[in-house]
Amino acid sequence: MGTNVGVWEAAEPGVKRKILRADGGLMMMEVHFESGAEGYEHRHPHEQMSYCLKGTMAFTIDGVQTVIKQGESVYIPSGAIHGAKALEPSALLDAFTPIRQDLLKL
Repeated sequence: MGTNVGVWEAAEPGVKRKILRADGGLMMMEVHFESGAEGYEHRHPHEQMSYCLKGTMAFTIDGVQTVIKQGESVYIPSGAIHGAKALEPSALLDAFTPIRQDLLKL
């Protein structure tokens, strides 16, 4: 596991993340958003599931917008262009397969 596992770090403005676990072929990360904060559009080869721990998030996945609220989740396929915006203060639990080595500090 990387040296930043379990440590909060800044991502985009108003967004902070903490890698909770990265073992085998899976990784879990908690991400907190201030109201209006955005996870900028990007893509990666990993599959992703995002579960809304609190708040309301608007995801855009390959041009299609999906809004999820506390207790709901969204699937992001490998290679999909995606981003998210917090419609209120929000938190996500993200799961990736395989592990996002690009986010781990070794």
